[in-house]
Amino acid sequence: MGQLRLPDAGLVYLDANCLIYSVEHIEPYDLLLQQVWHRGGVMTSELSLLEVLVKPFKAKDRLLQASYRELLKAPEVKRLMPLTAEVLEQAARLRAEVNIKTPDAIHAASALIGQATLFLSNDERFKRVPGLPFQYLNAVAI
Repeated sequence: MGQLRLPDAGLVYLDANCLIYSVEHIEPYDLLLQQVWHRGGVMTSELSLLEVLVKPFKAKDRLLQASYRELLKAPEVKRLMPLTAEVLEQAARLRAEVNIKTPDAIHAASALIGQATLFLSNDERFKRVPGLPFQYLNAVAI
C-alpha cells in the first residue's frame, strides 16, 4: 500500500466515498484516510450528507446515521461547502464541459470554489476536471 501525497497546508476535499470508508472502516481505504483525519483540515460538500445517509436510511440504522452526522460535525471538518448558486452554476459548467454526473460536478465545483489543495476520491472520472488537484485513492491503495 502506498502513501497519500498530502499538501503541507490547505484543505483536503473528501468525496462522499471517502467518508463512507472512514465511518464504515472499509479497508484498505480507512487506513489511508486516517492520515487525512490526523492532519485535519478536511472539507466536503453538504451534498455528502445526502449521499452517505441513503444506505443507513434504507437499513433504518440510526446508529450509522448518527455516526455520519457526527463525522461531518467533527473538528477536523473545517468547511462544509453549501449548495449555493455559485456552486451550482460552476457544476453546470463542468457538466457541459467535462460530461460528468451532477453529484460529481457539485463535488468538483465545491472543491474548486473552496480552493481545496487536494481532492480525494475513488472515482477516476474526476481526473477529467481541469484545475482539480485530484488524487485517485485506489491507485494509492494498491
